[in-house]
Amino acid sequence: MNLDRPWLQSYPPGVPAEIDPDEYRSIPDILNASFDTYRQNPAYSNFGKILTYGEIDQLSAQFASYLLNVLKLKKGDRVAIMMPNCLQYPIAVFGTLRAGLTVMNVNPLYTARELKHQLEDSTASAVVVVDNFGHTLEEALTEMGSPPIHVVTTGLGDMLGAFRGGAINFFLEHLSTMVPSYRIHNAVRFKSALARGKRHALRPVEINSEDIAFLQYTGGTTGIAKGAMLTHRNLVANLQQVSAWIKSTGLEPGKEVVVTALPLYHIFALTANCLTFFKIGAFNYLITNPRDMKGFIRKLKGIRFTAFTGVNTLFNGMLNAPGFDKIDFSSFRFTLGGGMAVQRTVAERWKEVTGVTLIEAYGLTETSPAACANPLDLQEFNGSIGLPIPSTDACTKDDDGNILPIGEVGELCIRGPQVMKGYWRHPDETSKAIDSDGWLHTGDIAKIDEKGFVYIVDRKKDMILVSGFNVYPNEVEDVLALMPGVLEVAAIGVPEEKSGETVKVFIVRKNPRLTAAQVKSYARTNLTGYKRPRYIEFRDELPKSNVGKILRRTLRDEELAKRAAQASQESS
Repeated sequence: MNLDRPWLQSYPPGVPAEIDPDEYRSIPDILNASFDTYRQNPAYSNFGKILTYGEIDQLSAQFASYLLNVLKLKKGDRVAIMMPNCLQYPIAVFGTLRAGLTVMNVNPLYTARELKHQLEDSTASAVVVVDNFGHTLEEALTEMGSPPIHVVTTGLGDMLGAFRGGAINFFLEHLSTMVPSYRIHNAVRFKSALARGKRHALRPVEINSEDIAFLQYTGGTTGIAKGAMLTHRNLVANLQQVSAWIKSTGLEPGKEVVVTALPLYHIFALTANCLTFFKIGAFNYLITNPRDMKGFIRKLKGIRFTAFTGVNTLFNGMLNAPGFDKIDFSSFRFTLGGGMAVQRTVAERWKEVTGVTLIEAYGLTETSPAACANPLDLQEFNGSIGLPIPSTDACTKDDDGNILPIGEVGELCIRGPQVMKGYWRHPDETSKAIDSDGWLHTGDIAKIDEKGFVYIVDRKKDMILVSGFNVYPNEVEDVLALMPGVLEVAAIGVPEEKSGETVKVFIVRKNPRLTAAQVKSYARTNLTGYKRPRYIEFRDELPKSNVGKILRRTLRDEELAKRAAQASQESS
């Protein structure tokens, strides 16, 4: 059937229906354009240290040279980058891409078990890690049998200058507990790698549009972490799409100041902050630890920022932080929210305090990530995830794969040049996610109205969304099922004010003396913080279907009913 595109009538003035995904052949082509155009402009700031576009050019070229000329990595090899927001991040990412290699972002909060899986599955050739997480890497490598992986280590202060950087590194290593000791044989320090790379000329690398730029791990349609293969063309297309969309805001190339509190290893901040804002010559303030809300607010008071990206939990935390309402918002023009649903109360308070509308957008790792966005001239929060962006089609489908008429509820499907190449080494999962007509099945249940606005109704998957991060019940259940004393376990997401959702597990005990404290202790060892269950309920049995499948939906319904009853009692 012919696809209706009602969203085009709702596009802001000046936003094209289509973009050219082939205007640039690769991400380095875009980087080089920005290096040339904004060479003297400030690019990134962290802990008071500023690097210009020209300096990022030089340093990333040195890192690329190190990877190619010293480590002798070959085109397409995977380089794992495991660090929070710091100046080393864009240097390492851009250098890896310029070398024709594939960036594999790693959540630095991963446990050794999670890291081991990602390194083994990707067959990574090198890892760049901040000292704070070196002990996790050491443990993972030990469990892997010390494979031949090149390791580059760095302290958070290494790019900040001798005095400031030395003080920060000394404090973290000797006066706090933030850098556990570790020892990795033959590891090279980041600054040493740059110096060694500087001795060699960076030879041109032929990069094709279909080469894999990022191997971005996600749970996909199951709880097993898989690498979404995002090609240079996928990312270039998404940068073109987002750039076209934000033109309607009047953002000025080379003059914008953006605050980056979201971790750059997350696909949202990676594309929006690290790449799109770099493309338009923005000055990017990297916030390493936004959880230190007092320090974060103090930092914001010294920045005349124009743009801000975040997730609902971050916005909510800022609004409730003392002093946020005292910040100078006179230059502030643009707020983008994604990663998880934005709550209406948070959006309305944000507009009231800052004077800027909180614009909600929608995307997936598999779509690089932007797929839908609200018009950036929106005056009020509308509860929609917006319109399909240029060169993007959207539809809803029924369980038989039929495209539904406008207004009918079904599974949201996305098609466009930003849709991933597929899952790394998982052709079966790729075929489940992307059908023969090129539609990516998102697993979200939605409806599209007559003006083209998309509204998420529910989630088809059982995935739990904690502060913008995907938590897959299968993984939580598989980990806890290995614990002595656990007979059966089911995990669900339950509402939580700060994070949107949090994990609750239901356990049937094999050992009647098993306690919730023991379960939480086990989870701390084997699961990243946001995946750990906050609530634990022991039961004699779990609800199951007639074929023995545990019914998570029943557990969720029971939990919501219980919470509603409690709220009713408290209000009466």
